[in-house]
Amino acid sequence: MPASPQPSPSPRPSSAVPAPPVLAEVVRSGFVEGRHRGALVVLDADGAVELALGDVTSPVFPRSANKPMQAAGVLRAGLDLAGERLALAAASHSGEPFHLKAVRAMLDAYGLDPELLRCPPDLPLDPEERDLRLASGEGPDRITMNCSGKHTAMLAVCALRGWPLETYLDADHPLQRLIHEVVEEAAGEPVAAVGTDGCGAPLMAIGLTGLARAFRSFVRAEPGTAGRRVADAMRAHPEYVAGTRRPDTWLMREVPGALSKMGAEAVQAVALPDGRALAFKIEDGSGRALGPVLARGLALLGVTSPVVGRVGRAPLLGGGREVGEVRAAF
Repeated sequence: MPASPQPSPSPRPSSAVPAPPVLAEVVRSGFVEGRHRGALVVLDADGAVELALGDVTSPVFPRSANKPMQAAGVLRAGLDLAGERLALAAASHSGEPFHLKAVRAMLDAYGLDPELLRCPPDLPLDPEERDLRLASGEGPDRITMNCSGKHTAMLAVCALRGWPLETYLDADHPLQRLIHEVVEEAAGEPVAAVGTDGCGAPLMAIGLTGLARAFRSFVRAEPGTAGRRVADAMRAHPEYVAGTRRPDTWLMREVPGALSKMGAEAVQAVALPDGRALAFKIEDGSGRALGPVLARGLALLGVTSPVVGRVGRAPLLGGGREVGEVRAAF
């Protein structure tokens, strides 16, 4: 007896999510061999969305692009930081000698033992400094970790307020609850999720539009407010925010009034003093696409400084010579 025919399976409802747009192309010998997708938003001087590529409202982890807001939270909690030390509190520093000297000075100034730092031991972020440290026989250290300035500032304000030092990275710690509020206030939207950043600190997820709004709010804030104090310190001392060989430093040094901060997984936010701003994330987290996309975004903001070309240059080599580039595709 022949088998009864089996009913055809019902078609499943489509749950496909549209692929993010291509923001950068990898071109070798005139041939496009790869693409980097992502999302980017540009705000005009009034804060309205001027350009949106991809999904710019769903939450992302801004990673270290959250640091200006974390530094503002430390100020809001009562720590009186200014100048290089405040810039360092918002930094992903390169681990150059002046960075390490400043971190140690901050620890000493507030009577803090370096062992209290809960950022993981790491080598300097800057490749040259990393090689020098290894060549000298030294290894990873908490102070050379790029977030040590932020962690020192967090510890200092906890000591000032009498808050627990051992648990300063817990999401329900008074300091982290205050930072959560500052992020929401600056971004103009609720935090969608809380994770753990590479340095161990709580990490608040917001949309790219919210991230751009936050940077815009800092440069447009009234003088003396926490956000404006952070923005002013970063712009006055950009080498403490990043390092002498880093794009954030170049931009803040050469584009008057610009506030710039990158984050891991290819996140970047920039605001100009008139309120124009941008934020983007490369979907695959590739750092090689960050410069070209940033340069194109700056051009869309009307920035014409020669530093834009310097930031955007991402050559590809073949046989020891330049045979292509990573270039923006929008």
